[in-house]
Amino acid sequence: MNNKSNETKYNEQIQREKMDPAEGMRPLPWIFTMLLGAMAMWGGFYIVITPSGVHTEYGDQRTVSLLRPAVEGAVPSSTSVNGKQIFIGKCSACHQATGLGLPGVFPPLAGSEWVKGDPVSLTNILLHGIEGELKVNEVTYKGAMPGWSSLSDGEIAAVTSYIRSDWGNNEPVIDEGLVKRQRDMTKARSAPYKNAEEIKSGT
Repeated sequence: MNNKSNETKYNEQIQREKMDPAEGMRPLPWIFTMLLGAMAMWGGFYIVITPSGVHTEYGDQRTVSLLRPAVEGAVPSSTSVNGKQIFIGKCSACHQATGLGLPGVFPPLAGSEWVKGDPVSLTNILLHGIEGELKVNEVTYKGAMPGWSSLSDGEIAAVTSYIRSDWGNNEPVIDEGLVKRQRDMTKARSAPYKNAEEIKSGT
């Protein structure tokens, strides 16, 4: 009798217990499935309508003439480099987007005799920088500007040509060959220029 009673209680306890949770699969929401399908269709459509290009090594065909030098190992010419973009990235923090600089701190490029004057001197400044006094538009500035010799000849030619033609400046472009010659002539210099005389010396 006791055994039967115990068995009955045991069965009742088992019946009160809930089933152990089991792993299962839930379908993706229909709207998510439709979104994935639409993305896949658009991707296929884009591949079909996009031209494959001349050669695969030229990339996505944004501009073959600009991508070709990187493939062939050539140095881009100044005509293929955006001088304004280089200025914005490396120069505008000091000289400002207006080219007016900061009074008493960073000299202006607009109307500057150094920008509008001898292209050799301007190129030297870009290549090696300056650390000392420099008079610009009758105002003496004392500070430091880093050299940008890490830029290519084409990039220096492009950015100097840009600053010589904006903010009211209207001077001829600086040729990439001039930058290369100055780089070779001043390759022994390891320190920034100290004053105007050193810059004009061209060494």
